[in-house]
Amino acid sequence: QLQLVESGGGLVQPGGSLRLSCAASGFRSDYYHIGWFRQAPGKEREAVSCVSSSGSSTNYADSSVKGRFAISRDNAKNTVYLQMNSLKPEDTAIYYCAARSRYCSRRREEYDYWGQGTQVTVSS
Repeated sequence: QLQLVESGGGLVQPGGSLRLSCAASGFRSDYYHIGWFRQAPGKEREAVSCVSSSGSSTNYADSSVKGRFAISRDNAKNTVYLQMNSLKPEDTAIYYCAARSRYCSRRREEYDYWGQGTQVTVSS
């Protein structure tokens, strides 16, 4: 069974950067498409970005992160990354990675495996 572990969250000032990592184990991660989601207090979990199993295709769910966030993967390391630049207070949330075998989706209910999340707080 695939297991996912996020890391890299923390407290950062507005305009700062963080790189989140999603490490996969238990199965070959290059079989799966990996999505990043986030959940802010009092809000629903929303899609942020997704990368295809090969890494050849990426997409970003929200225009607010395009140009600031970049998703990538290193299948040799079984790890997917989310580089977040020019962070804003509204990016504050718990960030989750999730995996599914068919194709990238923005629908959280379509993902089969989830990590435990990592907290990102953007504040001065």
